[in-house]
Amino acid sequence: MERAGSRATVVKNGKIWVQPARLCPSGGNVKFVGKRRSLNQFIGINNMKMRKKTVVNIAIMALILSFFVTPLGDYSKVLLNKLFSFSPHVTEEINRERVTDYNWKLKDADWRFFNFRRSKGKVVFINFWRSWIIPCHAELVSIQKLYDDYKDKVDFYIITNEEREPVETFMEEQGFTFPVTYSIEGDPMPVDGSKPPRSYLLDKDGSIVIDKEGVADWNNGKVKSLIDKLLAK
Repeated sequence: MERAGSRATVVKNGKIWVQPARLCPSGGNVKFVGKRRSLNQFIGINNMKMRKKTVVNIAIMALILSFFVTPLGDYSKVLLNKLFSFSPHVTEEINRERVTDYNWKLKDADWRFFNFRRSKGKVVFINFWRSWIIPCHAELVSIQKLYDDYKDKVDFYIITNEEREPVETFMEEQGFTFPVTYSIEGDPMPVDGSKPPRSYLLDKDGSIVIDKEGVADWNNGKVKSLIDKLLAK
């Protein structure tokens, strides 16, 4: 009999057996515990455990890979962005910048030109987005809900620089109904929209009450209470 670790190897009737074992408190003798198995059985059990571990590892790798290269991954990223989007920070009055030049040429959803000057003296919500940027997808869900509640009170400019066809396809697939605004490349803008998602909330005097870089949750009581106050002024 040979002892290795907590298992003992026994040769009996010409066969090799493996059985869990431990030393007795006195005398250092080996005491057998548990079920005795042949060496082939022992190897088979270990192989089965290794196969199970391999299958689990492959499943984990497949899940990680799907996160990056499949539609399931896109949905997961949108969900994560929703979970980790919070109400935007409101800038202190003393630190607010102000839009003074409303001369900004844009195009509406029908590709017709118009000027931002029509919103002077109004509460304005501006969001820069792209249909191919995943974080924008999550944010647009809350923007849609905000638009549903304030479309008759606030001027919404939900702006992309893309062509109409992919934008219209995206809008239809997502079920969004807010009006899309298209920026004109090279035309000066009163606010920075170079790194979407980026959002602004302007009061009636053009002061930038909220300047938010990245994803935010716009469908919440804090934002709505703020808008109500701006509308009442």
